[in-house]
Amino acid sequence: MDLFILRHGEADKSSDGDDFVRPLTVEGTTDVTRVAEWLNDLGVEFDAIITSPLKRAQQSASIVSKISNIENNLMNWEELQPGRNRIEFYRKLSSVQLFKQDSVVLVVGHEPYLSSLISDIISEPNASSHVVLKKAGLAKIRITSQYAQTMHGELEWLLTPKLMKNISK
Repeated sequence: MDLFILRHGEADKSSDGDDFVRPLTVEGTTDVTRVAEWLNDLGVEFDAIITSPLKRAQQSASIVSKISNIENNLMNWEELQPGRNRIEFYRKLSSVQLFKQDSVVLVVGHEPYLSSLISDIISEPNASSHVVLKKAGLAKIRITSQYAQTMHGELEWLLTPKLMKNISK
C-alpha cells in the first residue's frame, strides 16, 4: 500500500474556543489546492481519502478529492482526531476490506499526530526517528507490513508546499 499523509492547510486562529470548527484560511486553501494539483499532475490516483472529522482537515481532503475526481471515496475517521491513539488507526486501516496491498490511500489530519504516525511507521523496532510535517506538507510511505497493532514502511517523500511548488515550475 502507498500511504500518502497530508497535513491540513493553515487554519483560522479565531474559533471561539471550538477547535473542531476552525476553517482553512485563504492561504491554507491555496496551499492545499496547489498540493492537490501537483499530485494530479504527477498522475497520482487515490483509491480512498481518509480524513479527520475536524473542519480544516475535511476541507483539505475535500479539495484533494475534487481535484482528484474521487469525491465518492472520502471517509471521515474519528481515529485521526488529535490526541487519538495510532493503534486505533492501524487497527481500522488493517480491518477495512477496501484496502488491498496495491491500494493508494491519502490520510489527512493534524499535528503532532501525523508526524508521530510517520515516525512510528518508518522507525526500526527499538529505534526512533522524528520528522515534522509542515502545514499542507505531504509524505509518501510505502507500507511493507501491516498488522492490527502496527505498520512498517519506507519513507519515499517528505515535502513542504513550497518545495512542491518549486518542483512543478
